[in-house]
Amino acid sequence: MPRILGFHEVKDVPHWLSSPKREEFFGPLGVTEIKTYVDPQGSKRVGLTMNVADMDAVMGAMETQEGADAMEYDGVIPETLVILIES
Repeated sequence: MPRILGFHEVKDVPHWLSSPKREEFFGPLGVTEIKTYVDPQGSKRVGLTMNVADMDAVMGAMETQEGADAMEYDGVIPETLVILIES
């Protein structure tokens, strides 16, 4: 099961941190151990790590309207999203 790191900018860091959308969206896809991170310098850059059972399913789900809606709810700025896979 690959572990991934995703980072991006958000409109409101406290809202992003408290959002239930990560678990609601990624949980049914078999994603586990979601951990959140914030920039200690106080920018709006945030990140997360998670274990992904099916990378194709997760990447496909992120391309759906549901994925776009989840990112919008969380205040994610989509064009800043970068995903890295543990090697």
